[in-house]
Amino acid sequence: MSSSGSTYGDIHRYEPARESTAAAIAIVLLTIIEVVFVFMFTYGLVTGWALTDIGNMFLGAVLAVIFIDLAFILGLYRKEFLPDVMIVKKRRRKWEDLYIRGDQVDGESLTGGEDGGPWETVKRAVYPYYKR
Repeated sequence: MSSSGSTYGDIHRYEPARESTAAAIAIVLLTIIEVVFVFMFTYGLVTGWALTDIGNMFLGAVLAVIFIDLAFILGLYRKEFLPDVMIVKKRRRKWEDLYIRGDQVDGESLTGGEDGGPWETVKRAVYPYYKR
């Protein structure tokens, strides 16, 4: 499918996941390590390791290892088990991001235009719900 004929929401590229056995084994091992460190962190909190300076730093390091291990698990999962999909998106102009219709792009005149002159502009500035 070429990019020139693509419409909004079309799948431009789809590559299935590799699903390698080595990645699955690595994820299982990293998950076991994760469970051990979570148990160690919970045990340390319950027994009061954090009451000393060294114990507090140790629990902080264990918590850091927990999150780093989780990042490796999620990274491996995304790389090896999720498909690579590129979807065509419609590029909008800047004024469309502001929820403005095409006839409102140039804005309104300072004097009010067909609304009745500058006095109507002052009334609308003072009371925004005037004549809606």
